[in-house]
Amino acid sequence: MDWGILERDDELGQLAAAARKAADGAGSVALVFGEAGIGKSSLVKALPEVLPADVRVLLGECDDLATRRPLGPFRDLVGSVGTELARALTEGGDRHRVYDALRAELNRAPHPAVLVIEDVHWADEASLDALRFLVRRVERLPAVLVLTYRDDELSREHPLRHLLGQVSRAERVHRFPLSRLSPDAVRRLSVASRLDPAQVYEVTSGNPFFVAEVLAAGGTGGVPPTVVDAVLARLRGLDDATRDALEQLAVVPSAVEHRLVDALLKDGVAALTAAERRGLLVVTPERAGFRHELIRRAVADSLPAARRIELNRDVLAALVALPGADSSRIVHHAAQAGDEDAIARYGPDAARDASRAGAHRESAAHLRLVLRRRERFAPAELADLLEQYAVESYTIADSAAAVTAEREAVALRRSLGDMRALGADLRWLSRIHWWAGDAEQAREAAREAITVLEPAGDDRLLALALSNTSQLHMLSDRHTQAIAFGERAIALARRAGDMGILAHALNNVGASRWRTGDPLGRAQLEESLKVALAAGEVEHACRSYANIIWTLLERLEYTEADRFLAPAVELADRAEHLGFLSYLNVELAMRRLAAADWEDAERHAEAGAHDFVPARCPALTVLARVRVRRGRNGGDELLAQAWEIAVRSRELQRTGPVAAARAEAAWLRGDHLAVTEAAGPVYAEACRLDAVPARAELGYWLAKAGRPVTVDGSQHPYALQTAGHWREAAHAWQRAGCPYEHAAALAESPDPADKLTALAALDALGAEPLARLIRAELRGLGVRRIPRGPLAATRENPAGLTERQLQVMRLLVQGLTNPEIADRLVVSVRTVDNHVSAVLDKLGVHTRRQAAARAEELGLLPRS
Repeated sequence: MDWGILERDDELGQLAAAARKAADGAGSVALVFGEAGIGKSSLVKALPEVLPADVRVLLGECDDLATRRPLGPFRDLVGSVGTELARALTEGGDRHRVYDALRAELNRAPHPAVLVIEDVHWADEASLDALRFLVRRVERLPAVLVLTYRDDELSREHPLRHLLGQVSRAERVHRFPLSRLSPDAVRRLSVASRLDPAQVYEVTSGNPFFVAEVLAAGGTGGVPPTVVDAVLARLRGLDDATRDALEQLAVVPSAVEHRLVDALLKDGVAALTAAERRGLLVVTPERAGFRHELIRRAVADSLPAARRIELNRDVLAALVALPGADSSRIVHHAAQAGDEDAIARYGPDAARDASRAGAHRESAAHLRLVLRRRERFAPAELADLLEQYAVESYTIADSAAAVTAEREAVALRRSLGDMRALGADLRWLSRIHWWAGDAEQAREAAREAITVLEPAGDDRLLALALSNTSQLHMLSDRHTQAIAFGERAIALARRAGDMGILAHALNNVGASRWRTGDPLGRAQLEESLKVALAAGEVEHACRSYANIIWTLLERLEYTEADRFLAPAVELADRAEHLGFLSYLNVELAMRRLAAADWEDAERHAEAGAHDFVPARCPALTVLARVRVRRGRNGGDELLAQAWEIAVRSRELQRTGPVAAARAEAAWLRGDHLAVTEAAGPVYAEACRLDAVPARAELGYWLAKAGRPVTVDGSQHPYALQTAGHWREAAHAWQRAGCPYEHAAALAESPDPADKLTALAALDALGAEPLARLIRAELRGLGVRRIPRGPLAATRENPAGLTERQLQVMRLLVQGLTNPEIADRLVVSVRTVDNHVSAVLDKLGVHTRRQAAARAEELGLLPRS
């Protein structure tokens, strides 16, 4: 019965076309989604029939295990892929080797590949990381990556959401939301049965799987009331041995490899013959599994609890006896069987295996299970497990669990009197508190870590504790203290020969010196980067990159920041350091915000606005500033969220930008009292800490609101504007490459001609709120012919133009050459060439003159 592909011809045709394009090197991602039983698997199974003969189809499946198998769907590929990938997957321990082997496998000439990963909503974290790796590269591979999932089972916090967000930004994405069968399709499928098609449709709502099961079970007693009944009806008439075999396999939430089948069933695969003939199972040379997950669930759910426990115990015993059995599967069945001893014995190993594979969520889940049996462990062993759980929870951004576990570990270390271990855990507790946004608790734990480790005689651990404290001071703009602690850490790290800690400490000292104006600071920070890269300390190298870039952005040295951004993102991407990748995306967002490239700024900020607190605050701030400057709703709500995070951090690097954004938003809506309330307290803190960028910007907004501020001699463009030197400020903003700020400074000129020039630039950028204020000023000066600006209805996405293309088009119509447009928007001439070509194409014209006419016709231009 072709129920699975009925009404699916379009989807199959599009997937086949995508595979043909992949053969030419234009890889893509295909998302196949819908509710359980909608026909996702059947669509995938029909693919080989429509694909070119030279296309390889690789299939991996995610399982509904209580704790997922690390890289489970990729391990399913073993036997159908090359030796290098097979070895990387089976030997484990090095996920980067797996990634490289995956890429090489999909790039293997001459045959293009379709890699299907089914049920990605059940994917483990390591598999999701591997898929992120592939998504970022698939466009350059001769491959189509097909992901199937149940979209109705995804909560807002579901791990798959992040991957889907990344897929949405890919250039070539095919989406196939599968719909239910129509009443006519159900009627056609029901022709051979004696059932009423209307009743079939009513009870199944057109779900293909439900329809098939009802039809397969019906014909004598009417339509079964539930699909479970339909499945169980198909078991009637099977002999007891076959039913026992089906029940045994039903408690295993995955296809079962033949060696496990042989261990579980007396007659091995032969016991499954009758069930296979009835269409309940699919048996291949490698494994046996239920034809559909819902069949397995229906059988498993029909079992009494005592029977399920007995069957899980059988699986547990078989797995323990099999050499090389997956420890995560052992723990799953131990939990289902209620075997406390097996959980305690195998859980820690399963957690370590998962962590090595990069499946930190799964590692934390295993440890969570183990720690429910904490009375089975000696205090020192329990402290180790709690520390591991804290680190895994910290890695997956479960800050509450991380803090609780690490506090328990610290309490145990105190009772044991192991000062070295206590100091190490206190240092971890400090880091975890900072990650969670609790600055005061982080500092308290950091102080105690040093107190405990100073007499312990371990240079390495003491150096790390000192460097941790140096970092906290640096992040809080307490640079004198940061340098003092950091220099002690540097000396100890050199003596201990630990290059990772040396890089960490050099980073803190260099960043502090640079931010206080010491020219040696940058050299020291770059030395930190070199030491980390040479030692293979990727995390420390990413942090060095992040601090170099952040400082350059603060100093408005955007071109120099660009030089570091590309290699930094490449390193974090290649190493799959997702926390730093989020942070670097936020720095890219800050860079694009400065260039008034609103769309790119939002895209990068959204990539960082997740659970990673250090990135979330600035990401929300960028998103809010884009909305505020473009006159869109939601900016205040985002700033409220950012402010809550910033206040808890007690760091000016967080509170300063949020306060400035809140002040700007208040000033644009004419609320001068709110400007003062937002900027005043943080401005005082910036003055106390002598933090020039924050002091200059916040002082500027206070001055705009009519509050006198101390003259700032820093020559920062905002300080120049505060002093009334708008022309010098405008030049400085232009040199830095900040078109919005340049226009804002130019608009402070008393000359209407300068204001009109600024207005044209703001209209091109789509900066409506500030443009509206300047129009009001021009009317107050008696200027009669003031461009009205683009119509609100056409600003969103007229003629399919992106925001950047809209900016280019408006400047093009003003008569600017491509080099002049590049200078105005602070991009390369080649980039403008590409934008102009795209604008002409989307407007359906061939010349600039025609583009102007078409833009006028669509209402895209400012009106006089």
